[in-house]
Amino acid sequence: MKVYQTNEIRNITVLGNSGAGKTTLVEAMLFEGGIINRRGDVKSKNTASDYNLVEQEYGNSVHETVLYTEFEGCKINIIDTPGMDDFVGGVIPALSVAATGLLVFNAVNGVEVGTEIANRNAEKFHKPLIFVVNHLDHENSNWENTMEMAKTTFGNKLAIVQYPVNPGLGYNKAIDVLKMKMLQWGPNGGKPEMLDIPASEMDKAEEYHNNLVEMAAENDEALMELFFEQGSLNEDEMKKGLKLGMLSRGLFPVFCTCAAKDMGIRRLMDFIVNVAPDPGELAPVETVDGKLIPISVKGPTSIYCFKTSLEQHVGEVTYFKVISGTLKEGMDLTNMAKNSKERISQIFAVAGKTRTKVAEMVAGDIGATVKLKDVKHNNTLCDKDAEIEFPPIQFPAPRYTTAVKAVNEADEEKMGEFLHRLHEEDPTYLIEYSKELKQILIHGQGEYHINTLKWYFDNVFKIDIQFLNPKIPYRETITRIAQADYRHRKQSGGSGQFGEVHMVIEPFEEGMPAPTMFVIDGKEMKVSLRGTEVVELPWGGKLVFCNCIVGGSIDARFHPAILKGIMEKMEEGPLTGSYARDIRVCIYEGKMHPVDSNEISFRLAGRNAFSQAFKKAGAKILEPIYDVEVLVPGDRMGDVMGDLQNRRALIMGMTSEKGFEKIVAKVPLKEMNKYSTTLSSVTQGRAMFKMKFASYEKVPAEVQDELLKTYAATQTEE
Repeated sequence: MKVYQTNEIRNITVLGNSGAGKTTLVEAMLFEGGIINRRGDVKSKNTASDYNLVEQEYGNSVHETVLYTEFEGCKINIIDTPGMDDFVGGVIPALSVAATGLLVFNAVNGVEVGTEIANRNAEKFHKPLIFVVNHLDHENSNWENTMEMAKTTFGNKLAIVQYPVNPGLGYNKAIDVLKMKMLQWGPNGGKPEMLDIPASEMDKAEEYHNNLVEMAAENDEALMELFFEQGSLNEDEMKKGLKLGMLSRGLFPVFCTCAAKDMGIRRLMDFIVNVAPDPGELAPVETVDGKLIPISVKGPTSIYCFKTSLEQHVGEVTYFKVISGTLKEGMDLTNMAKNSKERISQIFAVAGKTRTKVAEMVAGDIGATVKLKDVKHNNTLCDKDAEIEFPPIQFPAPRYTTAVKAVNEADEEKMGEFLHRLHEEDPTYLIEYSKELKQILIHGQGEYHINTLKWYFDNVFKIDIQFLNPKIPYRETITRIAQADYRHRKQSGGSGQFGEVHMVIEPFEEGMPAPTMFVIDGKEMKVSLRGTEVVELPWGGKLVFCNCIVGGSIDARFHPAILKGIMEKMEEGPLTGSYARDIRVCIYEGKMHPVDSNEISFRLAGRNAFSQAFKKAGAKILEPIYDVEVLVPGDRMGDVMGDLQNRRALIMGMTSEKGFEKIVAKVPLKEMNKYSTTLSSVTQGRAMFKMKFASYEKVPAEVQDELLKTYAATQTEE
């Protein structure tokens, strides 16, 4: 295989709704480039792209797949992506390294949920798009309806390069208004016959051609002047204008295909090679310290690793893009994340699970390597003295959380190892062990995403796991002042244990005055503050420990032990066993023994005095409240609002944003369980949401009663 230069490389990613035909389109592109000699299909489970067992069982893409094809002296790197938003973890890396997206439409369904979501993701990366209308041979295909829906969604940016002459059963003709020719395919597709446009189509073709000329001219002043002088542009001038328009996302060229019959694929590939930008035409890549690295062979070698996967009989495969310089076999590079040396022993051009060995790759190319020591996704490798590091890919925040445990306790360690492996392959799986909740939590993009994880355990790892509802990290605090004292005494021959502590506890608020007097049971009690220690609690909030002891009734060396005892109870509140927070404790009196007093005595005295005071201080449960933003189509606004209100949401505001209605609300975390599934069901998958922790608030009385009963029942069982 030849070494392709930067200007001979095109990097594309294939996007769109599940069922649009992305994988079939990629299969046809590989066939036309001679990379495969026979086209597979999704139903037969023999495509180059969807080669994972889970994808073959599901019948749709789950992971992004890196492939390539060759055409007209160019190498086209292709990344096929999943169409379901639950698997967005495969879309984001693809967009981060590709220069252009092919957004595939199903001509039967027009603009679908996945079409809109794919465009939103491409917009975040400011990637140019080529629209590919597929399935034009289906009996229910509807070109006009697809275009109307696209105009409604994308505005006046549709640059129609082709339109079908006879969509539906028997489809085999399209008019190309850039070349002003009619393309006609035989029953097996492939290379079309280029014919003159029939008289019956000429008026329509000329109208589309003139529109395309104007759209191309609008992107460059020189082209605009030519257009005014000549009244038109030639094909090369139009290509230049279309490229500029694509790069600014000012226009989206539209092509016609029937991927299953290999119709329209060669012309699409011709456009990619001759119009889509090569890597060197893109803006330089910014490093973490603000340096700009041009995508050029001139400069030190640097590669960005955007994906890792563990494959049977191969081990870990690392996929990368060469950002600058030339990557050669046997080269030693520095992993900037670990400051460690890595040797690139082999370089591969990748077409799914087929890997072709190459000696080198230049800036802009995409490939893979194996047997690296410690390289993960988001790592940068570069020449020893280059000190180049590219920023990590930012993945979407999780939208679904579940707890997981192995059915057989003996499998717990293995389960942890496999969870870590799945996170490395799909970074949108976030694995967390919660010491507080005593649960392993899996955060993902949706219920289908999480169920796919279980598929791996059932079918690949052969470990029986079960999902549980995640516990809620409640907090406990107090609402009024309370006093308690406790004497710890233990005598069992020889030296004993003795410690007595008197304390007052009260709710703590920032800015409150120092303690001077308390009213306990109608009686005033003055205190004299000697010292204050503020403990910033790891779980949020504070414990303020005040020394108000006069006359040395408790020696200062025992104060840390009293604080330690109090902290033990702060970690296990009396109401539900949750962490306590925002409490001020004043130790004002006590007793000690010259022989029997020791640290353990005062730790236990402080612990028990605090526990007694807590129960008398109007203890209250706090629940985590999240700021939730929902982007919802206007026609589903009422349904989403009603559902939120049923979840005890406090609606904070409503605005319009990018054609959607945005609802801003504060919602208890307890009520957000499986919200992504419900929202998708209510809106047919057209809504999006994000959530962020806001604060802890007191739970309503009825909710507290329910929590207390539940906790009491668990304590009884134990």
